Amino acid sequence: MFTDAYFPRINGVSVSVRSYATELSKLKHEVAVVCLEYSEEQQRSALFDEKSSDEKSPFRIIRIPSTRTVFSKEDRMARLDKWHRIKREMDSFRPDVIHLNSEWIIGYFGAMYAHRRKIPLVFTFHTMWEDYLANYIPFMPVRSLRRIGKSVVKFYLKRADVIIVPTERIADVVKEYGVQRETRILPTGIPNSANFSLSRSLSISTRLFKKYPQLKGKKVLLFVGRIVKEKNLTFLFDVLEIVKKHVPKTALLFVGGGPFLEELSQIADARGLSQSVAFPGYAKSEDLIYFYRLAHVFVFPSKTETQGLVTLEAMNASLPVVAIGELGTADVMQGDNGGFMTRDNVEEFSEKVVRLLTEPSLRKKKAREAAVWGAKWRISALTPSLISCYVEALHKKDSENEDSAAEYEEFENVFNSEVDFSAVLGAENEKV
Repeated sequence: MFTDAYFPRINGVSVSVRSYATELSKLKHEVAVVCLEYSEEQQRSALFDEKSSDEKSPFRIIRIPSTRTVFSKEDRMARLDKWHRIKREMDSFRPDVIHLNSEWIIGYFGAMYAHRRKIPLVFTFHTMWEDYLANYIPFMPVRSLRRIGKSVVKFYLKRADVIIVPTERIADVVKEYGVQRETRILPTGIPNSANFSLSRSLSISTRLFKKYPQLKGKKVLLFVGRIVKEKNLTFLFDVLEIVKKHVPKTALLFVGGGPFLEELSQIADARGLSQSVAFPGYAKSEDLIYFYRLAHVFVFPSKTETQGLVTLEAMNASLPVVAIGELGTADVMQGDNGGFMTRDNVEEFSEKVVRLLTEPSLRKKKAREAAVWGAKWRISALTPSLISCYVEALHKKDSENEDSAAEYEEFENVFNSEVDFSAVLGAENEKV
């Protein structure tokens, strides 16, 4: 599995890769994850919890030296001069299948290695880059960025032996890109719920209420995820203001971190919501269950999700969800399963939240519904389908044409040169 995002960097791709790699290992498959090295500061952060440590991993983790990028403080980029290390590591591992989970340098290394060694290539289309790039490179025209994002993804779609998409909507995008290839729909899935500890629950809630006394005795609306602009998070401030008119003792809890965190906190202060909003930051994955159990409603306003997995995590903990029904969120909720799926409308969203807070029988019904619906998406139930994709890829022959072969060779010549790649790509000088 090749990925440009992995722990301590937390996002949907890193969670997907670790979840499936762990489950495959339980089934006695040999797995290697090729990913980036991160800075010492990132490794010391709260993100790098024990479960994420390489030494305790049930599968092999191969870290490739990396450098900073100018467009994101959280992300890094593989050093292009490490292509030969990839070849050595992979020749030693001798993979039967290469599975790409990202589209940047690590992803390209994986595609190039699969081409050179004639190994089946599986590609999972996780991210709508044509929608996301504008949030990372604001100094370029949006139209140009959308074209770049689309072209990058199409490169992999055309070369994969098997294309995996998490939802029907993303399958449609593949066709919209002009790639007339059959796709396999496979959601990322969610890990089985962690064992619930009453003492751990008490410890977390005690510390949380001590640091944020404004939460105590209130109905808690919970958001879990990265704190980034594209998640449409200020929408929840509008919702909170309306909900508080009906249920005055209501608070909003954001669990997660990201580049928009400080600004979001400032916006809450400016709107006079500081006594009703809390930002505890990142939480370890095994501790999320306690936040889900603490909350009364899970609120999810994002309109750019390819999967919307966090809504399923909340449901798996019997927490009803209110979410905007677009893209991946619509695909996983498929209507009002486990909560309510709304339009991008503050009044409609708020009305559903108020109903769940004021109608105990409705909330109880939706909590039971959420638990049943969430269980269908557990990783253990979905991994056999991933294995089927690998078997399918193994039975397909390499069908690359001469043009694509020449394209790979051109890139490899670049990797073998002595160019200062960090300067070419605008990266900062610090490397790992």
